[in-house]
Amino acid sequence: MRFLLRRLGFYLIAFWVAITLNFFIPRAMPGDAVDAVLAKFPQLLPPARKALEATLGTGNQGSVWSQYLTYLNNVFHLDFGASLSNYPTPVTTIVANGVYWTIGLVGVATVIAFVVGTGLGILAAWRAGGRLDHALPGMMFLQATPYFFLALLLIQVFGITFHVFPVAGAYDGINYTPGWTWPYIANVADHAFLPALTIVVTSVAGWMLQMRNVMVTTTGEDYVVAAQAKGLSDRRVVLTYAARNALLPQLQGFGLAIGFVISGALVMEIVFSYPGIGYLLLNAAASKDTPLMQAIFLLITVAVLVANLLVDIVLVFIDPRVRAREVSR
Repeated sequence: MRFLLRRLGFYLIAFWVAITLNFFIPRAMPGDAVDAVLAKFPQLLPPARKALEATLGTGNQGSVWSQYLTYLNNVFHLDFGASLSNYPTPVTTIVANGVYWTIGLVGVATVIAFVVGTGLGILAAWRAGGRLDHALPGMMFLQATPYFFLALLLIQVFGITFHVFPVAGAYDGINYTPGWTWPYIANVADHAFLPALTIVVTSVAGWMLQMRNVMVTTTGEDYVVAAQAKGLSDRRVVLTYAARNALLPQLQGFGLAIGFVISGALVMEIVFSYPGIGYLLLNAAASKDTPLMQAIFLLITVAVLVANLLVDIVLVFIDPRVRAREVSR
């Protein structure tokens, strides 16, 4: 409990620092958000400026301290204002829609890559020198390949040449209405296949290599050798003794990967015009949509902090060495 409270305190401080930076950095940037909105709506009368300044929290709205306190209150009430590029649509509405697509695509693909890569790493380490172990350099070539380059190849082969999968968007908006219906779900899966395949193929080798290296070290430990000397089956030795302990560093990396799922695979979403968080962030930066960028940056920070906190909690419960180290402090 002491360990968890200390970690929770650390993440709360990190969260406060992120919120503070998110408040001050846009205000240090050149340009005025109100002018950006007025440029898109030239028919607005001059009194509209004051209303926009009040809505966006800019202009003469009191001291910086009072603006900061107002900003904190808005953040904790999930009120990030209106999007400048989609005015007057609330930022939370736009971000919620992007998160929906990003988690469904990048999240699922990351979990698949982790499970497949970890399993292959266990087999490669236990059968060192085998075919799977020899195939690792070729798989590392795939990891070194830029995923946008692989995405373009998949589009050319499966999308343009053979017309097997669609190459843009999340679903066919003209022919399908969103809902929990099989035709719509099948169409969404059809659009997500190539982006998901891009993520899995380019990341599975990294998980495999990391797990294999840790497994090679773990299989040389005394407790693994003792388990083999007892005559236990290979399957039990691998899963219960070796892989269970080698999985701990892997889980820490997985926690970071899950945290960054929210940011999406930016270039991949651009290539496939997939309406996730990464694609939203690109459009927000291009249109200087400060409220939307603030919300996305803060969401990414929170996702990383929460994912790391959950990993710390899991490690405390499954690794007795962590508990023993904390007791000895």
